[in-house]
Amino acid sequence: MTDFSPWTALAGGAMIGAAAVLLMLLNGRIMGVAGIVGGLLGEGGRDLPWRLAFVVGMVAPGVALGASGNLHLTGNGLGAGLLVVSGLLVGFGTRMGNGCTSGHGICGLARLSRRSAVAVVTFMAVTALVVLVRRHLLGG
Repeated sequence: MTDFSPWTALAGGAMIGAAAVLLMLLNGRIMGVAGIVGGLLGEGGRDLPWRLAFVVGMVAPGVALGASGNLHLTGNGLGAGLLVVSGLLVGFGTRMGNGCTSGHGICGLARLSRRSAVAVVTFMAVTALVVLVRRHLLGG
């Protein structure tokens, strides 16, 4: 997080919020990435075009930055394989909880959902615990 700026964080949060509102207004769908990707992989059909557009729009900026040489993912000390496995485990676990981090954290909390509040508190607490163990107990 060497390039952190409150302004870029605010702009990014506003864009995520706007995307969630637009998806709800235009498609009547809640923006949960695990659900969108899960539907893309499993359901297909009439929902395929908007799901595919959503995923492409989410991935394309990172691909473009990587291709331009301006994407720097340094400082975490983890290999790409461990990051991929970790991300898949998070996605699997949150789908088991009938949602995902973005669906619960962005849309669920905005709707004042108690289930989403419990989910967000749970995955944030587990995240803090993992960081504590990895950085301070295992010396990573």
